[in-house]
Amino acid sequence: MVAAALLIAMPMAMAQNALAPAKIPNLPALGDAERQDLSPITERKIGEEIMRDIRRDRDFLDDGPILEYLNNFGNALVAARPGARGEANYDYYFFAVRDPQLNAFALPGGFIAVHSGLLLAAQTESELASVLGHEIGHVAQRHIARSIGQQKQDALIPLAAMILAALASRAGGDAAIGVFMGGQGLAIQRQLNFGREAEREADRIGFQIMGEAGYDTTGMVAFFQRMQSATRNYSDLVPAYLQTHPLTTERIADIQARIRDQPYKQRADSLDFYLVRSRARVLQAQGSQAMAEAKQFFEEQMKQENRLQLTAGQYGMAFWSLKNGEPANAQAWLDKARGTFNKAPPPGTFSAAPKPASDAIFVTTSIEIKLGKSDDHESIAKGLEEAKAAQLKFPLSRTVSHLYAEAMIAAGKYDEAAAYLRDQAQLYREEPEVFDYLAQVYSKQGKIALQHIALAESYMLQGGTLSALEQLGFARKASDASFYDQALIDARERDWQARQREAMGDKAKKDLALQPAFKAELRSGSSASGSNGTGSTSSASGLGISADREWADPSGRLRQSTDPFERLRQKSDFDSLTR
Repeated sequence: MVAAALLIAMPMAMAQNALAPAKIPNLPALGDAERQDLSPITERKIGEEIMRDIRRDRDFLDDGPILEYLNNFGNALVAARPGARGEANYDYYFFAVRDPQLNAFALPGGFIAVHSGLLLAAQTESELASVLGHEIGHVAQRHIARSIGQQKQDALIPLAAMILAALASRAGGDAAIGVFMGGQGLAIQRQLNFGREAEREADRIGFQIMGEAGYDTTGMVAFFQRMQSATRNYSDLVPAYLQTHPLTTERIADIQARIRDQPYKQRADSLDFYLVRSRARVLQAQGSQAMAEAKQFFEEQMKQENRLQLTAGQYGMAFWSLKNGEPANAQAWLDKARGTFNKAPPPGTFSAAPKPASDAIFVTTSIEIKLGKSDDHESIAKGLEEAKAAQLKFPLSRTVSHLYAEAMIAAGKYDEAAAYLRDQAQLYREEPEVFDYLAQVYSKQGKIALQHIALAESYMLQGGTLSALEQLGFARKASDASFYDQALIDARERDWQARQREAMGDKAKKDLALQPAFKAELRSGSSASGSNGTGSTSSASGLGISADREWADPSGRLRQSTDPFERLRQKSDFDSLTR
């Protein structure tokens, strides 16, 4: 019953297993008939609302190299299919969540998630491309908007409930069922019928995207079979007519038939694919037993003769050592990994020359190791030197940019950091991390008004309107607030209050916002300079976050430990958040 209920609760946006049939003519981008019910703009806004809560969840893998790899990889697939961005010209965003299940899903508006378990299960980039291609197909065909049918905007509430139910399934079947039943569900049979057709449509588009991007489509069958084995414990108990996705056996047969006449295409995997999987394996491990198992995996991986596998095992040991508080060992393993990958084959050996690597992940990890020695001024200075060189070599890397800012702050270069971050804030207005670092720099400089203005910008970008307005109030009362600061505070306050009134004016949006998972607000942190609210805690990001409970990740950054989806089931938490 639990498995059946979960399958019912998952709309077609939740593409559990993403592989695709053969190449076909381009399919039209649908959506015109649905625009009155869910416009592309509204769809994007709903996706952004959900993403704000996912970002606050402790299982969101906020890891720079993983996010950067997934977005570079995913957007290259998007570029292979003209029109995949649709009429609204969606900016796709790919991310990972900590979950051992083989799953991936698409949210409204172009947000696509990959479970860490699926990332580890994919043995090649072609297999990963089949997953993301399928999810891109869901977004390109606007399956979420089409699932609403003839209903009006009030359908956004049950839609959000179903999406949250699927996400909450990792907390247990009862939790997911409770979330789903709490929403005003759409007609179940209609969802199921449409879901199966949507999956086939996403398969066809995903296959086309893979082929045009140059990936090997034959790997799809192997991945399907691996997924079928992993899900056999519940999928076999559910009748075919109750499944939103076509039966896995049917999809395997369909793929085999479609690729039979396709020419074989081999594609070498990138080094980054292996390195991000090593990072994901460590970040997925929670607890001493899981970390020990990750270490054992890397030790076995290093026994293989394959150069990429050996490099990945050595890099995994480096990242494992870093997270385990062993920076010296981390540096030694990282040097070994670099040497292994760059080592030329022995003379007379028939081997392809090593493929040039971007080296970005090696570089960022080296900086992470050096900045991790917070009491070693020489190490911090070397980290800053490496970060500055990396910023010139990889000017578009957001991971490198953030590490450069962190290195300047750690080295006490506050004026340089402030100037750099102000420029970054102009270029990347939607990045709360930039304003977090700015707030930290201003705190070190004693610029209290600017510190709170920066925190307000960060909170607003994360959906914490009330907390953002509270920070503006602190900034207004700061003794060092200049006339220009006061004018900026007034302008921001008017703008944000107007947005709040607009959001509260639409009943459907208001009801959606009142769901505890969407209402979670970041609270301002405790003062670093007393009880007058003029400072913030000295966490790694410069943020003071007050929540029901807090936890520190290995970098020292404070995170909320309360699962936002759990709040859907806890009325007391909801009351405390909305007072």
